Amino acid sequence: MMIVELIDGDDFRDRLVALGLDVASGASPEVCAERAAAAYAAGELAGLPGLVDDLSRRRDVVLPAVRDAIATQLLPVLGR
Repeated sequence: MMIVELIDGDDFRDRLVALGLDVASGASPEVCAERAAAAYAAGELAGLPGLVDDLSRRRDVVLPAVRDAIATQLLPVLGR
């Protein structure tokens, strides 16, 4: 049996924090994505497109709340 590590809201937040985003612990995926979109639009978070690309490739292990936050908040700011 294969065990798959799912990407939940905490994993999503941790990845954004690793890129330099300051977001409170326990923040929802929607809040994290809103903050990331604002930071990217302000010229910060240069690594955001790479993170979104990585998570998009791994869509099958990304939980729906994270996928929705990416689709509604991040893809538009990235022009996708």
